[in-house]
Amino acid sequence: MFKFLNIAVIGLALLAGGHKISSVENSGNWVYMYDDQGRRYKSLSAASVGEVKGFSADFFVSRNGNWIYLYDSEGRRYKSLSYSSVGDVSGVSGSTFTSRHGNWIYTWDRDGKRIHSRPAR
Repeated sequence: MFKFLNIAVIGLALLAGGHKISSVENSGNWVYMYDDQGRRYKSLSAASVGEVKGFSADFFVSRNGNWIYLYDSEGRRYKSLSYSSVGDVSGVSGSTFTSRHGNWIYTWDRDGKRIHSRPAR
């Protein structure tokens, strides 16, 4: 019975989306992910992640060389975008992130699709 209960709890956690991100921090050779309880639940290599540019509860954005990477709340990279098309990431909020590329400001959804653009002032 106890084994079945453990499996059911794990299954529900996966269906619920697992962890919610409260912080993502670069620290030396590692990038640490913290949950909404303040506990570190994931460690990723900084060499593969690069510099964390911002995060929300469900995903985070990093830059590594000429690439912008999107990671889910479990620390899995699910999208790679060219820095030359995205530009400098300026912020992450909710389910979107914002970047500036030349004289343009772009808004992107969490799936890496550009959803809005406007000229920068």
